[in-house]
Amino acid sequence: MELQFEGDDLKSVLNRLRRAQGQISGVIKMIEEGRDCEEVVTQLAAASRALDRAGFAIIATGLQQCLTDVEQGRRDGETAAQMKARLEKLFLSLA
Repeated sequence: MELQFEGDDLKSVLNRLRRAQGQISGVIKMIEEGRDCEEVVTQLAAASRALDRAGFAIIATGLQQCLTDVEQGRRDGETAAQMKARLEKLFLSLA
């Protein structure tokens, strides 16, 4: 399945991923500098949340597009049950 993001959706996901990237770089630097454990964990948690939010946005877009595909009959030989199982697996991968 190819994801097709609209302008604002794409911008939002990319911003979240860039934010996570910056936070992870910051965590690495903090560890190298021997910073306080609480500060490191706080930044790591923020990076994790940013990645989760980006992942959920990607999955939500994918679900919306898959539903459209089903309605238009564009999935090559995939039954509704197979699509449901595939999407459930994707969703649970973030849980």
